[in-house]
Amino acid sequence: MQLARKLALTLPLAFLLLPARPVFAADQLKRVLHQLDEAAKNFHTASADFEFKNIQTEPVPDTDVMTGTVYYQHKGHGFQMAAHIAQENNQPSPKVYTYSSGVFQLYDGRLDQVRKLKDNGSFGSYLMLGFGASGKELQDKWNITYLGEETLNGVKTDKLELIAKDPKVLRLFPSVIIWIDPTRAVNLKQVFDEGEGMTRVCTYSNIQVDRPIPAENFTFKTDRKTTYVN
Repeated sequence: MQLARKLALTLPLAFLLLPARPVFAADQLKRVLHQLDEAAKNFHTASADFEFKNIQTEPVPDTDVMTGTVYYQHKGHGFQMAAHIAQENNQPSPKVYTYSSGVFQLYDGRLDQVRKLKDNGSFGSYLMLGFGASGKELQDKWNITYLGEETLNGVKTDKLELIAKDPKVLRLFPSVIIWIDPTRAVNLKQVFDEGEGMTRVCTYSNIQVDRPIPAENFTFKTDRKTTYVN
């Protein structure tokens, strides 16, 4: 009888507490998006050292690691980025990946070749993830779930799960999880689920915000022998 009485008193309390977590998560997400809106107003540039780790679990486990430096710049409604890859799997890799005016380019110094792809408006948004994107811009492109707080390298971050609203992007990335510092509108970590046993883990360090970035950092050097592939 005593146990039954305790359960009778405890269960109503438990049911009262059940809605608290979703409400808390909604409030926290609202806070993060507001902080991003405010930070984005004054965001102009960012640079960071990166490690991109491509992990394959099926059919044969494999891991590729790229390291280098990434640059972001916002001017008005314009956005451009560049990733200078220094090493792949601890071997020198003179590659530069850029995005500007809706055009992706990958320069491979070993082949002296540039591959170009025009974005149709679907894929450029994921490049802005956590680097100058406002809360409204994220909400426009992604369904967002708040997953809690986590400290990375001494920095307090908010962990968000993003599901693309665009079917084309969703086919590429079934889900994305980011660890974001909303006060600076920068990411410390991203995990892209690419489906079929493929995952890309991106980590960023030595993040510098709103410092001048030379224009040449957003391009690459070519010569008369450089070939172009569209």
